[in-house]
Amino acid sequence: RLRDLADRRNSVIITDENVFRLHQLRFKGWNTIALKPGEAYKVQATVDNVIEQLLEIGADRSWTLIGAGGGVVTDIAGYVASVYLRGIRVGLVPTTLLAMVDAAIGGKNGVNHGGLKNMVGTIRQPGFILFDHSFLKTLPDEQWRNGFAEIIKHAAVLNAAMFRKLEQYDTTFYRKHPKDLAQLVSLNVLLKMKVVMADEKEAGMRRLLNFGHTLGHALEAQYELAHGEAISIGMAFAASASNRVNGFSQETRLISLLLQYGLPVHAEFEHERIVEAMLRDKKKTKDQVHLVLLEKIGRGVVSPVAIKELQSFFT
Repeated sequence: RLRDLADRRNSVIITDENVFRLHQLRFKGWNTIALKPGEAYKVQATVDNVIEQLLEIGADRSWTLIGAGGGVVTDIAGYVASVYLRGIRVGLVPTTLLAMVDAAIGGKNGVNHGGLKNMVGTIRQPGFILFDHSFLKTLPDEQWRNGFAEIIKHAAVLNAAMFRKLEQYDTTFYRKHPKDLAQLVSLNVLLKMKVVMADEKEAGMRRLLNFGHTLGHALEAQYELAHGEAISIGMAFAASASNRVNGFSQETRLISLLLQYGLPVHAEFEHERIVEAMLRDKKKTKDQVHLVLLEKIGRGVVSPVAIKELQSFFT
């Protein structure tokens, strides 16, 4: 299908070494750049290296850049395509559950900086996204948990019916039933697309997709936690904060679902260090942090919380 959308002679695929090793035959005949895998390489130095390789290949403005990988790869591919020669065409082939339901959708591209998540980047929609569920056959257990953290997030803030369905199953069920998994992925893609189309620049409704991310990103950046693990802990924290601020009464239900999908809900950490990182988050404005809280399962709200009040949540 990719050959119908991009000319192999004038295209470059960005992937990572793990995906390239596991699916090497799929890349035969394509110009390919394989990056070191992992969040540690989601930095400007990697972008600079990719740009140097594009120059060596001779890529010009008529070329297409294709990101085939997880969220790190799709973020970097989108960012490079945004800035290389002031912008070239980009397409994405997400290969992890997390990238399929979240990272590849919405046009957010970028890299980490100074120990902070996604501080440098662009918003630019890809020309196409292709979903090939066979990539998930080689996905490690940790990456399944990462993906389901974002699926549970979507359900918690946007879709109570999906939340109820998730309560009936677990990761093992979806791994054994590819049709049910494909339907779940499609539902999440459509949910996020609807939000992005209504609020591409994150001025309103799109902020709901940050549920669990204010604390989660701080934990992910400061400690060695996978994205889904950090976001899960962040959602448990946000559920507790929702109880204090909004009288949210379904905290136990959310935490039970996270545990059902093998996700953590608590971590020991240095509160001052994490609060400081949260206050450097790009969602902070003046003396407030915009937390996404729950009124009930399926209905999230953005609540500006004063810094002093935020600090009190940790006591």
